[in-house]
Amino acid sequence: MTKIGIAYVKGAVPGFEDFGNLPTDIVKVNGLVNGNKASKELDALIIPGGTIIESNDINNGLNQEIKQMAKDGKPIIGICAGFQLLSNQIDIGRKSEVPIIKEGLGLIDVEFSPLISSDYVKAKVYDNSFITKNQKEDVTGFHTHTYGKVVGDAKPLFYSQIQRMNYGDTNSSGDYNIFSGACNDDGNVIGTMIHRILDENPIIVKNFLNQIDATNIDNIFDRNIEVKKYLNSEIGIDTNIKIPQITPNKKPKFLMIGSNGSDSGKTFILTGLAGALRKRGYKVGLLKVGPDVRDIIPALYLTKGVMEEYSSIKIGHLGWCDIESTIAKLNSSDYDIVLIEGVMSVFTGLLNEKIPYSAAEIAMSSNIPMLLLSGVNKGGIESAAVDLVAHANMLEKFGVDVKGILLNKVYNENIFENVVPYIRNNTNVDNILNVGKLKLKSRGFTPEIEIRYDLFTKVALDLVEESINIDDIIAMAQEVEFKRIIPFDEIKNKVI
Repeated sequence: MTKIGIAYVKGAVPGFEDFGNLPTDIVKVNGLVNGNKASKELDALIIPGGTIIESNDINNGLNQEIKQMAKDGKPIIGICAGFQLLSNQIDIGRKSEVPIIKEGLGLIDVEFSPLISSDYVKAKVYDNSFITKNQKEDVTGFHTHTYGKVVGDAKPLFYSQIQRMNYGDTNSSGDYNIFSGACNDDGNVIGTMIHRILDENPIIVKNFLNQIDATNIDNIFDRNIEVKKYLNSEIGIDTNIKIPQITPNKKPKFLMIGSNGSDSGKTFILTGLAGALRKRGYKVGLLKVGPDVRDIIPALYLTKGVMEEYSSIKIGHLGWCDIESTIAKLNSSDYDIVLIEGVMSVFTGLLNEKIPYSAAEIAMSSNIPMLLLSGVNKGGIESAAVDLVAHANMLEKFGVDVKGILLNKVYNENIFENVVPYIRNNTNVDNILNVGKLKLKSRGFTPEIEIRYDLFTKVALDLVEESINIDDIIAMAQEVEFKRIIPFDEIKNKVI
């Protein structure tokens, strides 16, 4: 019986993609499968992405089993952080004055350093391993990484064509290629930065199955169904928080998490809300306005959700899928609630003639209700209240239904209580919420720099559940339909 393992460790995102529906067995951090060593029990191993490097949660047990399987010539595929684990070393010191080096297992002769990419990609293929045999066409998938610069002497497998990196466009022709996959000298240990490579490229999957002489393919797929049931039985990884069964909604309901600027805590609040809703049994869809889908991965870590082709909503030339197609696909999905994370301020890009270019325009297009928030850490609670009133009233002018206002990182409850009447008296919003200030100062809590999904998500879930009545959030979400993209002249006239 063919056995294909999937690493199930804190910081990993084994539900993030389907991996060709191939995994048949769970491998935990001790390196055991059904009580036996993975190297004895498995025919192959898949190591998913996530923050397994930052989390330091792959210990000597699983490390030794990975090395033994490599030595035995068994196929190992590492994706994104899984690739990093197989490398020589990883510099995770983005925005640090000196490199912060994490050691890999040294199975693939490459090193990693910071490079941000969140593109859906096509990648050129080199026939240097079993997995790329007969793959004449470019492969497809997506990137979502912070430490994606790959250098080294390992045999190349893939070079991805990307349009953007490090928050900027590469060039006008769109043919900038980065090293995105390699293998060891023996060709059995594979690493790639391309997510969904096993979901979107049938030849790659066929080669993988041929390499392990898999015969009863139906049995593999049947056992994969059981693996997915296990993955989706709990919130996050090894939390023992079980997910109940509920009667699903007939159609998904939507809520956008918008703000008055960056560093307001949208990702933190979205993560906590997604976890709290999933904990109640709701199937939660997660979207990001714009291209940086890294922001929704912590929430997907909790919900075990898949990064969909429509997870990134296009604004201008940035992102993956236009809002009309996104709403249509979601309304025929089995999600109960869809949470959409905005980008920067809801009005950032509003006067850019590339329509739509802001979170506000995305909300306008489909009458998506909004929870509007602000961090109070920069200008104080009073300043945030004044700013939120201005944002809420302008959104109302555009026809956006602001269902709630949330002050995040609140450091003084008395001051918060004093500003609540001001907000209520100067807007049409009754639901005024607050979440307290996060007191932890250890590394791993900054999504765009260095994040540990296991720590970040636990704190987000605990603090949101402690601070917010989740029934209020459920009541804010509404069914939506795409209406139209508001023309630029109409937007400009409303602003003036």
